[in-house]
Amino acid sequence: MLPVSVTDFRALAKARLPHFLFEYLDGGANSEATLRANAADLEALALRQRVLAGTDLPETGVELFGRRWRLPVALAPVGVAGMYARRGERQAARAADGFGVPFTLSTVSVCPIEDVHSPFWMQLYVMRDRGFLREVIARAKAAGCGALMFTVDMPVAGIRYRDYRSGLAGAPGLAGHARRFAQAVARPRWAWDVGVRGRPHVLGNIAPLLRGKTGLEDFFAWMRDNFDPTVSWRDLDEIRKLWDGPLIVKGILDVEDARRVANAGADGLVVSNHGGRQLDGVLSTARALGPIADAVGDRLTVLADGGVRSGLDIARMLALGAKGVLIGRPWVYALAAGGEAAVLRLLENLERELRIAMVLTGCSAVSKIDSGALA
Repeated sequence: MLPVSVTDFRALAKARLPHFLFEYLDGGANSEATLRANAADLEALALRQRVLAGTDLPETGVELFGRRWRLPVALAPVGVAGMYARRGERQAARAADGFGVPFTLSTVSVCPIEDVHSPFWMQLYVMRDRGFLREVIARAKAAGCGALMFTVDMPVAGIRYRDYRSGLAGAPGLAGHARRFAQAVARPRWAWDVGVRGRPHVLGNIAPLLRGKTGLEDFFAWMRDNFDPTVSWRDLDEIRKLWDGPLIVKGILDVEDARRVANAGADGLVVSNHGGRQLDGVLSTARALGPIADAVGDRLTVLADGGVRSGLDIARMLALGAKGVLIGRPWVYALAAGGEAAVLRLLENLERELRIAMVLTGCSAVSKIDSGALA
């Protein structure tokens, strides 16, 4: 049976991935209350059905940061996505380009910036080594990056219990390696396609800083040592000076922070709680989005992520005030399930679901979806 929903893609991904990789993708922080709330609060929003509206072939296209896109959706940055399918970031970028939506490359991707040969956005973490920051920005410029996405909600990594239970974290050395190896060989299709044919298994953008170390322990140790809790608004000002293209700030939940982002000259922001992976117990994005869009939506482009699992959810986010949404886990589920072709199918499914929702709510274009689409 062909997958027809994000739930289907998730089930396929779970069946095909080593346990530790699926848990890393699927899990959230602490008790995962925010992870659950992201989806539940969004799904709880009732849409307002309208009849006899005469809506035929509604327009799903949207302009974001100087370019027209087929759908108000972007693929969010997801770390180590290249471990979910062979050279996974490259496959996902091709699918996004072929469909006509933006792909956002993570700082901690397997494929380096130079391997993504399509229009893309670049996600940026500020590390202790500010020289690395400047290098990433310069490489993104040289590669033709269309927008820089500065992620601000990860000065330290959240506590993710699933990673300890799965063996991804907390089991250093041979014991951890043996546990993960056993999980990998239990998925022979993944082991051959990604584990063998997908080499090299390095983080392409930070490999020079790891000095030849390529193990998962090396990656997590580097991340622990290099995320910078002292990152501040001064860093945003510095990035704005270094980057003259569209600048998006990702990880905003507070109205006052949103106003400061607008005052700093950013072109957009993403209302986001990092998919429930950072501070557990914060607002879901569905609850945080409306006040932020009301406060700054006339000054910059407001995007949102968190809990989007269908075209109906896209419509809900737009009705709350977003101009577009980011999807993270859904595209990686699809990537793990069937590579580039499955990511393309996911996007086609989302487009079909959004079109039907627009017809049944009487919205002829994405720009017409507002609070009136909610009951």
